[in-house]
Amino acid sequence: VSVSDVNTNHKIVYKVMLKRFMTDFEVAKSESIPPDYILLTLKLINGKLPPILPGQFVEIKVPDTAGTFLRRPISIHDVDSSKQTITLLIRIVGNGTKQLSLLQQGDKLNMVYPLGNGFDLSHVGQRPLLIGGGVGVAPLLYVGRVLKEQNVEVNFLFGARSKKDLLRYDVYSSIGCVNVTTEDGSMGVQGFVTNHSFMTLQNISKFTSLLICGPTPMMKAVGKIAKEANIPCFVSLENKMACGIGVCLCCVTDTNEGHKCVCSDGPVFDINNLKWE
Repeated sequence: VSVSDVNTNHKIVYKVMLKRFMTDFEVAKSESIPPDYILLTLKLINGKLPPILPGQFVEIKVPDTAGTFLRRPISIHDVDSSKQTITLLIRIVGNGTKQLSLLQQGDKLNMVYPLGNGFDLSHVGQRPLLIGGGVGVAPLLYVGRVLKEQNVEVNFLFGARSKKDLLRYDVYSSIGCVNVTTEDGSMGVQGFVTNHSFMTLQNISKFTSLLICGPTPMMKAVGKIAKEANIPCFVSLENKMACGIGVCLCCVTDTNEGHKCVCSDGPVFDINNLKWE
């Protein structure tokens, strides 16, 4: 199933995606991205990649570390079905991700994938705004790529501490228009994403939907503006996860339909269904 199939037959694919795989991958490339990120391209060893929806994630078994018992949930940064590869943009924050940063070309990794419910692109319209903060920009590359293939106008709005903290700016720029805010003013508008002119009620109404991933305070702030402007807004939550399949219940979030597991019911939610203040 191609990327276009994934989206033109969206409802069918959502049913197909209930099937998960536990498969070995080979490291095709590992690239360090300062200050503390790695770009990991993984090639499926046998078979073909299943349909993967933008916004889904994987659970990686961290190799060669006695102290890391649980798999690590990582959002899917990009997919190339012609090369049978999945790319992950990973921030190094602990022993598990540090171990992943040491992987070399040819090393093997075991992954459970594709997990979670991604962005339902049938609801985003022809001019969505994709908003990311920090490593929250990671899943938005694949989202933007699929939207572009559907001839949708893609606009990004990214927030970072400084210019040096902006991740893969040139790659995102090849897909759509990238707008930037930095806390120190070293690039784009100084401040947070909510300080950008897009966030005024008049300008935000020019977009058909908002798709967001990043720190919770940022998503809540943007979500509040989206509600005031009555614009569809979908957020990818970053709750701590363990199992990735809705069994351990450590990633539960409160919704209007009761408690939901972010890993299996999300990670993408309509803000109108979340009990956010």
